[in-house]
Amino acid sequence: MNKLDEFRFEIPRSFKPCMTTSAVIFADDKMIKSVKADNAPEQAANVACLPGIVGKSLAMPDIHWGYGFPIGGVAAFDAESGVISPGGIGYDVNCGVKLVRTDLTVQEVGKDVKKIIDLIFTNVPSGVGEKGKLRLTTAQIDDVLEGGAEWAVSQGYGWQDDLQSCEEGGRMKTADSSKVDQKAKQRGAPQLGTLGAGNHFLELQKVEKIFDPDAARVLGIDSVDQVVVSIHSGSRGCGHQIASDYIRIMEGALRKYNISVPDRQLACAPVNSQEGQDCFMAMSAAANYAWANRQLILHWVRESFEQALGRKAEDMGMRCVYDVAHNICKLEEHAFEGRRRKLYVHRKGATRAFDSSRPEVVEKYRSVGQPVLIPGDMGSASYVLVGTAQAMAETFGSTCHGAGRLMSRTSAAHKYSANEVVSLLQSRGIYIRAASRDGIIEEAPGAYKDVDDVVRIAHGAGISKMVARLKPMGVMKG
Repeated sequence: MNKLDEFRFEIPRSFKPCMTTSAVIFADDKMIKSVKADNAPEQAANVACLPGIVGKSLAMPDIHWGYGFPIGGVAAFDAESGVISPGGIGYDVNCGVKLVRTDLTVQEVGKDVKKIIDLIFTNVPSGVGEKGKLRLTTAQIDDVLEGGAEWAVSQGYGWQDDLQSCEEGGRMKTADSSKVDQKAKQRGAPQLGTLGAGNHFLELQKVEKIFDPDAARVLGIDSVDQVVVSIHSGSRGCGHQIASDYIRIMEGALRKYNISVPDRQLACAPVNSQEGQDCFMAMSAAANYAWANRQLILHWVRESFEQALGRKAEDMGMRCVYDVAHNICKLEEHAFEGRRRKLYVHRKGATRAFDSSRPEVVEKYRSVGQPVLIPGDMGSASYVLVGTAQAMAETFGSTCHGAGRLMSRTSAAHKYSANEVVSLLQSRGIYIRAASRDGIIEEAPGAYKDVDDVVRIAHGAGISKMVARLKPMGVMKG
């Protein structure tokens, strides 16, 4: 690696014969040590070998080993000569975060944190394979896959304004449910409206620090000690099955189109091939499922607050700040080398961070840029940032997505006990309710990088701008 500056390291194009561009990793001297500890830099270099890549292979400061692409990987591919790779999106398609602000303060809800989390735990099913409250027909699951959060709101689960506070308005219009196999629909139908397990969580948080008061005010973050809610979930078994199906299809496409890749996990197809377009439309449908899923969870969170505090959600100002996707591929237009180009931008464990100039940013946030939501591990903190012009110029409008793992779930299970983690959280004044002991152990705070470091690097590199730091008060885990 070559150190480019305080926050950037480069794997030169000469590292592998197949590389057509270099790979840039956003990190500092401290962070790069953990980055080098696994195979993620090698994966970032491998991405630079894929056909039609435009610009650099990029890796955010939360980079760690993943399937095909590193988690934290970003790559853009030409809309004519590039490829679509499911390994550049991930198994949990549109795993993302929805942030909800309130007019409540810590002083108002402090004594009711346990009550609120327990009610949410009852109202929002969680855990591996857990089934939701809804029983969808085949026709209805198709409507979800094509309608996303729009479908949920049309069924009475939320407010029309929720859609204005959601990436893509909560619906990718490129979705086609006919490109989704029946098995994926069967897995998804009973799970809609569930949190899931793994790193998914729901947190009751307080605003601990505001870095940019003007931007915070625009986003509805008014003061320190304001209570907010973060919902972190994705496309559940539906998205996982869609990813599995198209990874298998893409393995066949490698032979069909005579594409050579340094790692079979980077299996891909030309963007304009039948396989490439089918994959894109199916992945768009999975993204819609995830947006519908988080919208339903938001609805039940509002109901839980109403039950706990005896007030209407509207009266408590429970408005959605924003909903962002972390694992996704989108067809976008970007300026590159002096001209506008249409690109399929893969963001795997990375967040869109568009600045205020982009029409995709909703009108109410046009003065500050797109909100960026970065969750940390339970027990530490989460961050609100906004997109920047630097991100548009350097990363196709992308930034980090979370703390990033330091150790595998298996390693965490060997090192920590559930009681130890619960005691640690209690010592920090955090109440936790989990569906399983494994869910607590695998997501122990020590299993992750320091989210403060990750965000500091993203802010220092200029690819997103810090607005506020959020501290958990109560945590619900799968």
